[in-house]
Amino acid sequence: MKKTIIFALTLVATVVLAIQCGAAQETKSAASDKAAAGKNPVLTAVKEVMERQQKNITAAVDEMPADKFGFKPTPEQMTFGHLVIHIALSNIELCSKTANMPPPPIGQSPQESDKSRLQALLAKSFLYCNSAISHEDDSKLGDSIEIFGGQQVTRAYALIALTNDWADHYGAASVYLRLNGLLPPTAQGKK
Repeated sequence: MKKTIIFALTLVATVVLAIQCGAAQETKSAASDKAAAGKNPVLTAVKEVMERQQKNITAAVDEMPADKFGFKPTPEQMTFGHLVIHIALSNIELCSKTANMPPPPIGQSPQESDKSRLQALLAKSFLYCNSAISHEDDSKLGDSIEIFGGQQVTRAYALIALTNDWADHYGAASVYLRLNGLLPPTAQGKK
């Protein structure tokens, strides 16, 4: 009986110690993440926005049926497929300029109606942005760079423009989906 009690107490102490070590490790990891965010709060925020917008934009493109990639709300507007190309090329251009990295080779742009190739191009553009932004830090945000049409802006300006683009592009994709009787991913609720 005495051995059983000692064994039980040893087991309880071991479990409590393991839980405390795990909690300490989680606290240390959270503190490390917070310290990284404190050193680069702007880029940390951009990465958080990118994660959410990448998920939403990708899901919106996935939601649109392949036969609707040629859809455009009015004759003056771009097709849904062209919107996807625009999003991908904008991602690559702004992330390339912001990180001062050469853009990845993309080859010939896919046809506006080729859903699978457009999905691949979009995924490649977000992978590139993730890589480009992960090599940056907030100390360079005041540096001047050249973007579209030779416009001189700061890296911070380009990053803010990029996050605004993602919101605008997701909004446009959502309208295209709704005009085709489909709900945008953020309106579908949890799956």
